[in-house]
Amino acid sequence: MSDNIKKVKQIAAGIITCGGKVLIAQRKRGKDLEFFWELPGGKLEAGETLEQCLQRELREEMDLTVKVGPLFMQSSFDYPFGSFVINAFLAECPSPEIKKICEHEQYKWVNPQEMLDYQFSPADIPIIKAYAQSKAKQN
Repeated sequence: MSDNIKKVKQIAAGIITCGGKVLIAQRKRGKDLEFFWELPGGKLEAGETLEQCLQRELREEMDLTVKVGPLFMQSSFDYPFGSFVINAFLAECPSPEIKKICEHEQYKWVNPQEMLDYQFSPADIPIIKAYAQSKAKQN
């Protein structure tokens, strides 16, 4: 394999809703894309499905349990530090309480249209726009 071929990292992310609001997370100071907003989730590990990855990441990072639904969409992006495919799943959360904050500066529950007011990481932007648009059509 050539050094020029980048390994694409698969990310499981959640469009997590509770009471009509969506959970968004702000990346930590000192990390790549610091202070950008993103959909919570993380990198796929060997031997797990994307759905299992999303559940594991949310449990580890927020002590949050969600019911993962269908894949909403995928978004690919090449950053200077790596290539990623974001697999965004619809997910439901029974309670908006976040018990743990370890991988992010902060979390917020926002209305779908409000997501457009935040500065999201480039890989998340197509997903955020498509989700907000799909919710606007429902109203």
